[in-house]
Amino acid sequence: MLRKREIHDSSVLFELLSHPEVFPFVREKAQTFDEYMFVMKSIMDAEENGNLISRVITDEYGRAVGTINLFDIYDRSGYLATWLGKPFHGMGYNQMAKEMFIEELFRDYDIENVLVKIRKTNLRSIKAIEKLSYVLDGEEVFHDEYKRINAEEDIYRLFVVNKHLFYAYMKNEQEEVVLEA
Repeated sequence: MLRKREIHDSSVLFELLSHPEVFPFVREKAQTFDEYMFVMKSIMDAEENGNLISRVITDEYGRAVGTINLFDIYDRSGYLATWLGKPFHGMGYNQMAKEMFIEELFRDYDIENVLVKIRKTNLRSIKAIEKLSYVLDGEEVFHDEYKRINAEEDIYRLFVVNKHLFYAYMKNEQEEVVLEA
């Protein structure tokens, strides 16, 4: 339920990100549709140049419901950013998209760690990521990075998904499914 961004997604995504409960947490902010078209084109160009990896999250009918991206890629690590439109909160798209995207990153790209920084005020996102068994506390694992992102003010939590831990989790999940069958 992920696909590459396409320019025709712009109008739906802009409408979804404009919701006041979503907009403060969106990395790719735009005040107008024209501005968002420029943002979309910039993101698509950056992906073509290998500077980020971006996907549109879709529902079971292929309709865009949000986006997921890996940006600031450096030393086989990068930052994850994801958002869903308000009508799609609490429907399971977030966890599904994260697992599919992270698996793609580890399988198809030279990525070892996916970092997730979340504002301490964004309780919905913190609660969602803490449900994922394969996520580590980044303050402990990437302490220098944690200090860097909070250098001016202590506003972020940092989480890490490591490639080896993620695959161990996925293998364990598959084994549990086989045992239950």
